Amino acid sequence: MSWLLALPWIAAFVVIVYRYATRRPNLRDYEPLKTGPLVSIIIPARNEARNIERCVKAVLSTAYAPIEVIVVDDRSTDGTADIVEPAAGGRLRLVRGTELPPGWFGKQWAMVQGYRVAKGELLLFTDADTKHEPELLPRSVRALQAERVDLFSVVPRQEMRTFWEKLIQPHVFLALQARVGDLRRMNRTRVAWNALANGQFILTPRVAYDAIGTHEAVKDTVADDVMLAQAYVRAGKDIFLAHAPDFMTTRMYGSLREIIEGWSKNLALGAPLMAPPIHWVRALLPYLMWVPALFWLAPPVGWPVAHWDFAAIATIASLATWIAIYVGERGPIAYALLYPLGAIMVAYIMMRSAWRGGRKVEWRGRVYRGSGSHQMEE
Repeated sequence: MSWLLALPWIAAFVVIVYRYATRRPNLRDYEPLKTGPLVSIIIPARNEARNIERCVKAVLSTAYAPIEVIVVDDRSTDGTADIVEPAAGGRLRLVRGTELPPGWFGKQWAMVQGYRVAKGELLLFTDADTKHEPELLPRSVRALQAERVDLFSVVPRQEMRTFWEKLIQPHVFLALQARVGDLRRMNRTRVAWNALANGQFILTPRVAYDAIGTHEAVKDTVADDVMLAQAYVRAGKDIFLAHAPDFMTTRMYGSLREIIEGWSKNLALGAPLMAPPIHWVRALLPYLMWVPALFWLAPPVGWPVAHWDFAAIATIASLATWIAIYVGERGPIAYALLYPLGAIMVAYIMMRSAWRGGRKVEWRGRVYRGSGSHQMEE
């Protein structure tokens, strides 16, 4: 009976190990294309002094040519533009962003400003907190052409340096992976709500980007990458995602405060967009996102009250699962021992996101109020 009761936790271990072992497609499967159409690499940057130099140097080190790199400084207050400006010239251009118009989120406005001065046949939108290996772009252009798709995106490896990053981020990534599943089921989808892209890396032909209305079509949503991918699908265009842990890394948040604010911003507003377009489902989902955390908390919490054998088996299976997750994410395995604390923290962030979602979004010194961005404070 104890083994039967613990079966869900044993099954979770098997499923997660299988998924990590069979992650496809992988960017490594595409031979690098060293030359081709001009690629305009557009990097929106607001208060990215911590990241921008590393990102720009990595992008410029690409093994692909020709490229132009356009950094759009979105009215930063931390000296981001001062870091980029001395290196501007040649393949690197600095665009000083103009005032944010009503109804726009800052990131989308920055990307559109970069697009307007870009000359490339291909456009790459990437974030300042990313690090590109030299073969990332050559392989991505090859994949875009080989698969004959209109939007190509990758899933990178996440950097985790601080205690809180190592504790919390794997739990969030697992929740996202549970929704995404096998990328092969999503690629070339014709179901709009099943489409998504990773906004940290979106490669697209200019003609396709023009056809769907550019980022102006998703100007008033925090989940711009998801909505952009869905706009492509609604327009009858093909999207394609690949795993790229060997070619791209990103460090999304550097402190507990950033983790809480960042995921509070994204989860409650983004998750409903990836659910079936049924009103009550989308309305209820943000308030249920934290419930899966109980799955991980039940075995260790249940030791005093549950059958000992069941609690022991389920806890051991859970620990084995989290060891597999940390190995798969290339994180420190010792943190698997703290998985109950990580589950508690993620549950809190998800509840906070649901409570604040749609009413107030804070990011990079801006506060967006209301359901979109029609009211904004700096």
